[in-house]
Amino acid sequence: MAERLYAIRGATGAENTAESIQKNVCEMCLRLFSENRLAQGNFVSIQFTITDDLDAMNPAMALRKGQDDFDVSQIPLFCSQEPKIMGSPKKMIRVLVTAYMDENSKPIPVYINGGEKLRPDFAKKL
Repeated sequence: MAERLYAIRGATGAENTAESIQKNVCEMCLRLFSENRLAQGNFVSIQFTITDDLDAMNPAMALRKGQDDFDVSQIPLFCSQEPKIMGSPKKMIRVLVTAYMDENSKPIPVYINGGEKLRPDFAKKL
């Protein structure tokens, strides 16, 4: 089976508490991993951006600490601040997962907990 490199996007909203950031980041990431059938060896890196109104916890740390379902200890994680753009939604955490998948795969983005407003065309209705 041939593989190719994909970039998979997602976003979630959160309140500015460590608990909210951790819960929402883990929910978004674990769902993204599951829906895209990603295994430990598929990952290249995971990059987060976070709006400046969320400063209670780094999303990379939140993913490392917040779940026991998936080992991210060997995956490079990175976080940066989202640019301040007038009219942009507040309290948002975005993710870009770079991973190898079967070359015929169709990446499934995950937009939840308010992240749906960023890309309503990608947001799933549950």
